[in-house]
Amino acid sequence: MADDKLNDDAQPFTRRYFLEALGGGAIGIAATGGVILTARFLSPNVLREPPSKFRAGNVEDFPTGSVTLNKEQKVFLVRANEGYFYAVSAVCTHLGCIANWKSEEGVIACPCHGSKFNKEGKLLEGPAPRSLPRFSITLDDRSQLHVDKGVVVGEEVILKV
Repeated sequence: MADDKLNDDAQPFTRRYFLEALGGGAIGIAATGGVILTARFLSPNVLREPPSKFRAGNVEDFPTGSVTLNKEQKVFLVRANEGYFYAVSAVCTHLGCIANWKSEEGVIACPCHGSKFNKEGKLLEGPAPRSLPRFSITLDDRSQLHVDKGVVVGEEVILKV
């Protein structure tokens, strides 16, 4: 008789209990997801970009007649044969691809859609709508070149060294 009483009270897992537990778990998961999504919505979505002003290097780092790509800043640093400097954007004005310097052709070429620019950044051919912008470049007292991508300058602006 003691065994019958033990079996009657020991029904730990009924269908009703299972469905209640399943429903409670689903509500808990949905509530947790809602809290997480709300927290992500309320937190700032900041895009980390490199600063617009940067130190490009020493004057001696750039041989005369060179075109050097600064990959991190997406800028070509050009030292003309006459010795002066200027900075040209490496971002194609068509769809924003990073262009490459083709020394054998003497052009800046976009690998995506074939736009071509001369080393001054002027548009030669392709689907790009305009020439590459040129940026402000300065020289400090330690012979360090500084480029400011926030200041777009005209073709006539060069840095004589």
